[in-house]
Amino acid sequence: MARYFLGIDAGNTVVKTVLFDASGGEIAHASREAVSHCPCPGFVERDIDQMRDDLMAVVAEVVKKSGVDTADIAAIGSAGHGNGLYLLGNDGAALLGIQSLDTRANALVDQLHSDGVGDVVYPISGQRPWVSQTPTLLAWIKRERPDVYDATRTVLLCKDLVTHALTGERVSDISDMGGCGMLRMPENIYDDALLDAFGIADARDKLPRLAHPSEIVGHVTSDVARKTGLCEGTPVVAGFFDVIASALGSGVARPGQASMIVGTWSINQIVVEALDFENENEIFMSSGYADGRFMSIESSATSAVNLEWLVREYLEHDGEVANGKSPFELANQLVSESAFGPDGPYYHPYLYGAPGNGAARAGFFGVGGWHGRGDMVRAIYEGVTFAHLQHMNRLRATGATFDRIILSGGGARSAIWPQIISDILELPLTVAKCQETGALGAAMAAAVGVEMYHDYEQAADKMVQTDRHYSPNALASEIYRKRFALWHDLETAMAPFWTRFAASSS
Repeated sequence: MARYFLGIDAGNTVVKTVLFDASGGEIAHASREAVSHCPCPGFVERDIDQMRDDLMAVVAEVVKKSGVDTADIAAIGSAGHGNGLYLLGNDGAALLGIQSLDTRANALVDQLHSDGVGDVVYPISGQRPWVSQTPTLLAWIKRERPDVYDATRTVLLCKDLVTHALTGERVSDISDMGGCGMLRMPENIYDDALLDAFGIADARDKLPRLAHPSEIVGHVTSDVARKTGLCEGTPVVAGFFDVIASALGSGVARPGQASMIVGTWSINQIVVEALDFENENEIFMSSGYADGRFMSIESSATSAVNLEWLVREYLEHDGEVANGKSPFELANQLVSESAFGPDGPYYHPYLYGAPGNGAARAGFFGVGGWHGRGDMVRAIYEGVTFAHLQHMNRLRATGATFDRIILSGGGARSAIWPQIISDILELPLTVAKCQETGALGAAMAAAVGVEMYHDYEQAADKMVQTDRHYSPNALASEIYRKRFALWHDLETAMAPFWTRFAASSS
């Protein structure tokens, strides 16, 4: 019996492929940086053809590294960043790829809110319009790039482009389309009234068919088999919105379990059995991924993307890095050598806008001449975590309860950051053994799809192992409680400046 599962995780910054065995053990891994292009301020795009080439290259690499007989690969699953959009024309021709860090639709979001669109669509989808949301971007394309809109034959999401490249099928899944505000919830179906509210009712025929994440939607083509070494006909399942995949791949599969992903985006989510869009405390988004299983999600582009920016601009060229040290190791070292206390500088992690305010920008505050590099890096670790805490507090306000967090994403690999997170959240944390939780979650969908396991809970029991545990330090938590209150007040005070700054820059 075929006993391996290939998980593909196409994020905003990296495309990864990992081959797993049936117990979740990693057999081989390959990755390639996902190059973004910024043709204008606020525009964050990806070359679709380049992404397809990178995908073939990393799949071929992982097949070669593994040394396994590819006939023993039972199925393939994928995950990809949510929202944004990837537009294909006739015969699958690449038209435009927009990532979920894009903020070009700021002005349109303001107009949609002024027009009351949020009040119409929230009861349907559980989301209000925001800058890189798929229907918002599609409405922007229709208004600003009608040539591209008219040429579009299919609107896909990031991981759907992977599925299309492997199989030729134009299909999406309920977790991804629900997470980007394109579906009526909890039914997980397209809705004409929702599209009409965004002014894109004529896009209905451009949308791909919907499937459940573990549903087999196609098979590896002969051309892909030739390029990668995969077996022609290998089953491919629909796959996941990457935040769902990462949660499942870290072991969060049962109602009441909470997941925090410290990645490009700040992802904070809890598994629920039903949705309540009438609660006076609204959440950012919801996503359904199985019968009676949903994720209530609070998120924003305010997480480890800030550390990635710091590394790219300031640490990659450091002399210690030139001598072989990882820039992320250097960041951890700098934080460990810095002084922790109430005097440290503050950082707002808004490189790509703040929740509810796309005009916000990042900034350091309270910097003194006695502060060094370590203090600045620590401020980023803390500021990112404070943004996570704000999201967790919003989840709690809806009535969600949880007494621990399962942590994943790039930040979970740090030797320093998880303890800071535990101290700030005042909760115990668990980190999964597998670092590539998104790819593992995708592989779990493949395993369920070929009936290796009968549901995601069983797959999590069999394929996920824990690695490290952290408990909060009471003294540190007390200091962070006071720092968070000041950080939040500072954010509120800065809001008028951000609005004026955006107006003066337009």
